Amino acid sequence: MGDVAATIKIMPDGVERNLEEIKEKIAGVLPEGSELFGTVEEPIAFGLKAIKATVLVGDLEGGTEPVEEAIATIEGVESVQVEEVGRPV
Repeated sequence: MGDVAATIKIMPDGVERNLEEIKEKIAGVLPEGSELFGTVEEPIAFGLKAIKATVLVGDLEGGTEPVEEAIATIEGVESVQVEEVGRPV
């Protein structure tokens, strides 16, 4: 199958949550066979921002599910949602 790039939207549990701390922890929790390509912050509403992470996912059993589950374990993460999956450019 090969690598795919997944764009994952990560919502913090509140406006006061330090997004830099969450971004730093993402690469450390990813399962073997996946790699963080980059992150950006996206304004949502009333000062709340989401993190959009692009993760390169190899031939992991379960596709992006192990990546989603790993990111969800980070303290301060409210929800994790895959928005897009495609071939890396």
